[in-house]
Amino acid sequence: YIEPLPSDAEGKFEFDNMIIGQAIPSNFIPAIEKGFKEACNSGSLIGHPVENIRITLTDGASHQVDSSELAFKLAAIYAFRQCYTAAKPVILEPVMKVELKFPTEFQGTVTGDINKRKGIIVGNDQEGDDTVVVCHVPLNNMFGYSTALRSMTQGKGEFTMEYMEHNTVSQDVQMQLVNAHKATKSTD
Repeated sequence: YIEPLPSDAEGKFEFDNMIIGQAIPSNFIPAIEKGFKEACNSGSLIGHPVENIRITLTDGASHQVDSSELAFKLAAIYAFRQCYTAAKPVILEPVMKVELKFPTEFQGTVTGDINKRKGIIVGNDQEGDDTVVVCHVPLNNMFGYSTALRSMTQGKGEFTMEYMEHNTVSQDVQMQLVNAHKATKSTD
């Protein structure tokens, strides 16, 4: 079976062999793991690697004549593709911690723009005549922000941005990305 790894997990891929007995000879287990790793290199959603996943091998069968490393590797790839779509995968995007400092007179305009960029405001303080806003914004929505902030604040606003975490994209963005990937795949 396939399941997501907990957010505090060390790696991005885990393979557990839980087969009891000799349903699959132990010399084929590395080929199965290799097949799952290869399948994870290119997810079917948008073609990017699949991360934060644990794959547990619970059962299987072998045949004295037809069993080979290649056969088990291909079987693992096929099994992954079957399970992957049923697992309802999600696309992750980097979210940035953004700290803004600007004159208080521009607070409405700047916070409105952060909301438009799908930002979540988590802190709001006063520092003299300036307002300091701390928010979490998807990186994709921050492109061109430096120019936009200067325009909104007459050149008086400044911001810092640092990576915070990866979060799931909204359902509409996921559909756009999947459809764009399908369109480019069909033209290839």
